Amino acid sequence: MLFFLLCSLTLVLAILPLAMFVKNLQEFQKACNDPATLQIASQIPLSVLIPARNEESSISAALDSLCASTHRDFEVLVLDDASEDNTASIVTSKSAHFPRIQLHRSTGLPEGWNGKQNACWQLAQLAKYDRLLFLDADVRLSEDALTRILAEQEFRQAPLVSGFPFQETGTIAEKLLIPMMHYILLGFLPIDRMRKSTDPGFAAGCGQLFLAMKSQYMQAGGHRSIASSRHDGIKLPRSIRQAGFKTDIFDATDIANCRMYTNLNQVQQGLLKNATEGIANPKLIGLFTVLLLGGSVLPACLLVWQFLSCWNNGTWSGFPLLSLILLGLATLASWLPRLIAQRAFRQSFLGAIAHPLSVLWFVILQWWALIRNLLRLKTPWRGRL
Repeated sequence: MLFFLLCSLTLVLAILPLAMFVKNLQEFQKACNDPATLQIASQIPLSVLIPARNEESSISAALDSLCASTHRDFEVLVLDDASEDNTASIVTSKSAHFPRIQLHRSTGLPEGWNGKQNACWQLAQLAKYDRLLFLDADVRLSEDALTRILAEQEFRQAPLVSGFPFQETGTIAEKLLIPMMHYILLGFLPIDRMRKSTDPGFAAGCGQLFLAMKSQYMQAGGHRSIASSRHDGIKLPRSIRQAGFKTDIFDATDIANCRMYTNLNQVQQGLLKNATEGIANPKLIGLFTVLLLGGSVLPACLLVWQFLSCWNNGTWSGFPLLSLILLGLATLASWLPRLIAQRAFRQSFLGAIAHPLSVLWFVILQWWALIRNLLRLKTPWRGRL
């Protein structure tokens, strides 16, 4: 009886994120492509703001993609945040051929500020236009991306919109862990409810790509309001919502691509550095551990355990039909979101197949981040704590 109840629980825990994921796919749409809205957006001037610290390996491609943009009126401001490599010289070289690109130097990192938030806040002060596109230095945009991002904001009428680019992955660690971004977002955030309110609890975004209306951004305090944070993907939308403004998200896989990390150490450090501002905090980690392990890891483990227990001294005793049905459905339901995401967002098939391992690894990293935080151990990132 106890085993039957456990099987039933795993089925419920697996179906919940699957149902939310399928529903959210209807809401998580690509950037607006309506001709009339695109025409309006094409006339809006835009400031593209790129914080850059030690980005010599990626900044050139990012700027090249902006040079090819078909948008009518925009500037590109790059803030060199005390880089120790050739980032500044690369930007200077690009600006000589494309005058819209401007290089600025950071005025320094004040006490209590995170480097990226400080750089973005400085860039916002330098921008001359009323629309601010905060872009990570490793994001490459399509020719029509600037206009379509503006059109999406016009369509949603939200002072802050965030796009989730196509995530390039190379190593096994990337393939397993990076797609968890979409799984968590679409499996556990009710996007329809997010759009109906300004409740900070529904804050969501991707720090790689934010478009803000300058007036509302400044009223909410912008990046200054999250000065010490390492997780602008959640914290900036939350700050905007706390000021009473709407935020929104969209699928940017067809107009933007990015490779965040390139090896195992970067993947783990990248997830650890801001985990405590998301799931890895005492209020959420217990609940998410049950939801994630119970719905994505436990079904497959119980199915294998039940299968092995049916062998007795080399003879097959038969698999209980009800257990087989419950665990089979739970296992299938746990895998379906990742398989759907693999097609919808062009993710790694290996990562989708290894979904239980991805979830287990992800949960372990969340707990490790929480423990490190309790021990007051900080995770270094780009040479800073």
